Order: sequence, then structure tokens, then C-alpha cells
Amino acid sequence: MPVRDLPPFRSLRDFLDHLASEEDLARIETPVSLVHEMTEIHRRVLKRGGPALQFGNATDARGNEAAMPAVVNLFGTVRRVAAGLGVTPENLPVLGEALAALRGPQPVNGLRDAMNRLPMLKAALRTRAQTISRPPVQAVIRRGADADLTHLPIQTCWPGEPAPLITWPLVITRPPDTEAPDIARLNMGVYRLQVLARDQLIMRWLAHRGGAAHHRAWSQRGEDMPVAIAIGADPATMLATTLPLPETLSEMNFAGLLRGERPRVAPAVTVPLMVPADAEIVIEGWVSATETTPEGPYGDHTGYYNQVERFPVMRVTAITTRENPLYVSTFTGRPPDEPSVIGEAMNHLAVPLIRQQMPEIADIHFPPDACSYRLAVVSIRKRYPGQARRVMAGLWGMLPQFSYTKGIVVVDDDIDVRSGADILWAVSTRADPSRDLMLMERTPIDYLDFVSPEPGLGGKLGIDATSKIGSETTREWGKPLAMTADITAKVDALWPQLGLK
Repeated sequence: MPVRDLPPFRSLRDFLDHLASEEDLARIETPVSLVHEMTEIHRRVLKRGGPALQFGNATDARGNEAAMPAVVNLFGTVRRVAAGLGVTPENLPVLGEALAALRGPQPVNGLRDAMNRLPMLKAALRTRAQTISRPPVQAVIRRGADADLTHLPIQTCWPGEPAPLITWPLVITRPPDTEAPDIARLNMGVYRLQVLARDQLIMRWLAHRGGAAHHRAWSQRGEDMPVAIAIGADPATMLATTLPLPETLSEMNFAGLLRGERPRVAPAVTVPLMVPADAEIVIEGWVSATETTPEGPYGDHTGYYNQVERFPVMRVTAITTRENPLYVSTFTGRPPDEPSVIGEAMNHLAVPLIRQQMPEIADIHFPPDACSYRLAVVSIRKRYPGQARRVMAGLWGMLPQFSYTKGIVVVDDDIDVRSGADILWAVSTRADPSRDLMLMERTPIDYLDFVSPEPGLGGKLGIDATSKIGSETTREWGKPLAMTADITAKVDALWPQLGLK
């Protein structure tokens, strides 16, 4: 990638070594139960911005010690998310600009411009996968009856959940009209996986996700779908699955771009798929074309339990691991949780991409407390009447992810979109409900949003909290209070003499 402050992390272990060197990793040897206790410890540490946690003595519901350590809170701070992407937090916007340039490149303007783009071309070449014949993730191979999910330290996060749940899986699928080595057509998504039996999982994905689309294509042919589940991949690969990438760009290839070196892959041992060579664990198997079973209820990022619904069953054919593997887990719940922290970091990456489409946008913020994407606050450089409404409509139609955003507040660029006080002042003094509300009905909405009248269909609300200009008002608009620059400077110089803290 053209922007990188840190060396590449080829594996999870490289990243944990980096966190340890930064005193941002705590290793815990006290016995901790995988049933609820780990979640509560993780929740408290994340809330205060604490370190990643490695539990060396996790225990199951019967008190048996797990066969491997469990790592949680890996991306529990914006600093660690940025590090996983290879940059400091201050350079997240710079990385965002580079990603926007890759997604929407401008025509080359002369030789100098072409030379300046050479680093970007070299970065693009790093998306080509490198096949590894003896990958670390296949140091230990368990097939058939030996491929037992109970050997993994899988959490039960919340009371009321029916079974252990894999929460940080990278689910790898491909469409049926491709061959296994075709990395460019692979999809990787994070879908929760309920343990149904020692060799069975429930594959829960929403209909619009890439894995679900692949499954429909396989099912239409009457065939089970091959699937591989990587756990504990390198941080760039894990985070690539959370980015809103174009459908034509494989997350595995994009991870090489982020990491700054070609992705290392290997053929799975029992299914026709390629898997990350340096992951800690890979679970292989087949998702049934026809068999479904009830899944849930489980706690979700909304802070509520989901409804029980039927999803496809996956049968496990192999589990491969590194020597002495590490298991990565997390919980989802009312923010703050890891998804909301990752969303906060990704906010910085999204702004340059959004500005490509709407240059008048000065800044945009998705408050983590609003489940990361359900509310957006947008500041604009306003030039004409109705511009705020145009921005709202444009955002809702720009990316599939924005269709889940229920509310948009548009403010002027003198408002800090991350300041609750600023936003409340703008809504209170620059918006009138009889004029400045934009309501849309029966639009696509988050399927998990149980408050919507119908599953997947709901309303959206826009609030124009910008100063009104031109035909937007017939009244004289107020002038904000502000001290003059000379008085501000004079008091700044006088301040040390006043004896005030």
C-alpha cells in the first residue's frame, strides 16, 4: 500500500508481538470461563480503552481447560485498528485518501504524474496471491471424526444464548462458475457461526452478503457449497473483511495491498478453496444446499437478542491449525464493542471516498453509540438552497451500507460533527420541524432492526440543521456570536498574569 507506517504483519503472532512491545497486550493465566466470564472481562477492559487480552487458561462449561489460548479485544481501540492497517491513528485519513485514489483513479496528467503513481502501481501488483506448498496453518490436520469443534475454545457470550458461537470467523466462499485457484473471485465475510454439534455449524448470513449470494448460486444447481473458515489471520486480512469493498475486489487480494506484500495462500485439504496460509486455524466443510435449522437467539451489536430464524447447516470435514494455535474471539453487544470501535476507525477511511462523490462534504461521523452506521452527522460547505436534502438523498443511495443509516443530520462546516454539544446547538437553532425534516418511508433497512414495521423495510429521517439561505427562508437569519480576533489574542497574552488555572 502506498501508505504504511509500520512493518508488515504476516501473521497474528507478528501483530501480537508488536502489541506486546507497545505494552498493549495483557497475558492472563488465571482460569477464566468461556461461558460469560470472558465476555464480561473483555467488556470492562474495552470500555476503558485497555489492552488486547490473551487468556492462557480458558475453561469450558464443565471447567475443562481449553486446548489453546484465546485472544480477545484485538481491535478494541482505534490505535490497534490503525496498527492492524499499518498506520498510526493520525494517518488513517491519509490511508483513506490513498484508498479513494485506488478506487477512483484520475486520468494521468503528464510524465511527472505517471512517475508519482508508480508506488500505487507497485502496490496493486501486491494483490497477486502467492501459493505456499507447506503452509503454517496446515502443520496439524484433523479430518473426519478427529475434526472436533469442541477442541476449540468457543465462547458463549451472553446469558440466554443456546450454544457456543464462533464470533471472529473469516468465511471464505466462491461462486460455482469458478475454480479454486481463482483468488480474485473469492469472498471473505464475517458471519456468526453457532455450534450445532461436534462437526456441524449453523451459517448465519444476511441475504445481501457475498457468502449468501454464493450459496444461492450453488443451491440453484442442487449442490452443497464448499466453505473454509479462517480464524486468527493476519490483521490486514481480518480488517479487509470489514471494509466496504467493490464486489469485483477480493478481500484476500486487498489484504495484500494493505499489508504491503503478496497474500500467502494454500489449497484447503478437503474442499476446493484457497485459504490464508498463515492463519492460526482453518475449519473446512460443506454448506448444505437444502438443510436449514433454527439459529439463535444471540446478542447482537444493537444491544438486543436477535430473533430465532432458520439458516443453512455446515458439515465440517477438516480442521487444520498451526503448531500451538491461538483462537481469536470477541463479543457483540450494545456499544462500545469491537465492531463499533472498528467502525469508528473505518469512518476516517470512508470520508475521502465519500468526498469523491460529493466534494461539498467537509466531514462525516457515524457515532459509535448509534450502532456505528444507523446515524450519520454530515457537515457541508453550503452554497445553494436545498443542498442539505440533496446530500441526504445522495448518501442513502451511494453505498449499500448507507441504506442501513436511518438518520442523517446535516450541519454547516462550522459545526464539529464529533461534538454532541455542537450538534445539539445546530439542531436547536438552525432546524425547524415544519420545514427541515425529510422523511422517507418503506425503504431498505437493516434486517436486524426489529423496530421497523416490516423485516428489511423501514423509514429514514433527515434533519437539515444548516443555516438557511435564499429561498429556504423569508426571515433575516441570525448571526452567531463570536469574539473578535484582536480581543482573543489580547486575552491569550494576558492570561498567565491572571492567576487562573
